Amino acid sequence: MNRIDSHQHFWNYHPAKQVWMSDAMSALKYDFGPADLLPLLNSCNLQGCVAVQANQAEEENDFLIQLSQQFSFIKGIVGWVDLQATNVKERLAYYQNIKIIKGFRHVIHDEVDIDFMLQPAFLNGINCLHEFDFTFDVLIFPIHLKNTFLLIKQNPQQRFVIDHIAKPAIKNNEFEIWKTNLAKVAALPNVYCKISGMVTEANWKQWKKEDFKIYLDTVFELFGTDRIMYGSDWPVCTLSANYTSMYEIVQDYFSKFSSNEQHKFFGLNATHFYHL
Repeated sequence: MNRIDSHQHFWNYHPAKQVWMSDAMSALKYDFGPADLLPLLNSCNLQGCVAVQANQAEEENDFLIQLSQQFSFIKGIVGWVDLQATNVKERLAYYQNIKIIKGFRHVIHDEVDIDFMLQPAFLNGINCLHEFDFTFDVLIFPIHLKNTFLLIKQNPQQRFVIDHIAKPAIKNNEFEIWKTNLAKVAALPNVYCKISGMVTEANWKQWKKEDFKIYLDTVFELFGTDRIMYGSDWPVCTLSANYTSMYEIVQDYFSKFSSNEQHKFFGLNATHFYHL
């Protein structure tokens, strides 16, 4: 069974494409490709990955598809389509014929409108995904969790996954409201959670493994071992930790779990969710 990194990115850096990179993220303003990731996966005994969009344009899909044709360890792609477009079904039908495309994502937490995900045009796009057997990655902050509950509840047949445990501000000890609202989301059976992206929500230079325990305990408590998956968020994670240091946080935490539970977290659940 392949061990899978369920969340990482590739890009050839261009400021017009990676518009989300702030001045503080200068370490990311380079090219990052599969040849850079492969030795990192190997060092952690991981055999595959899911490449997730980092640019909200359909050309991103073409870029990732081309990489997957060159590197077989890319097992799936989470791309981007305009879910608000009137021709969304036409675009989904097109991508349904490209088997490496497993689902889509929209950078919801960068939308100015807090209620963006409940707008009729966006809801229509979400409603169409299940028909074409696509997943949806939910990229949000804790402030979006109430609307996320409403979105997921309206689409009980759709497979959703929360990226980066919904990005609580670990550096500020944000916890209680995050946990309360995440619990409501986790109670819905059709949503998974990626344990990823935590190091960049902590203090970039001064985090300790202990900082993450309460968050890991909570996600495990709420989602169990059948609906969680490992993701590195590489290379974004390198703002705060190298790949191995970040991986060791979750490796150490899950070392006390059974081998079957570890297999689920490090690959089986992602394989099931994304139909890898």
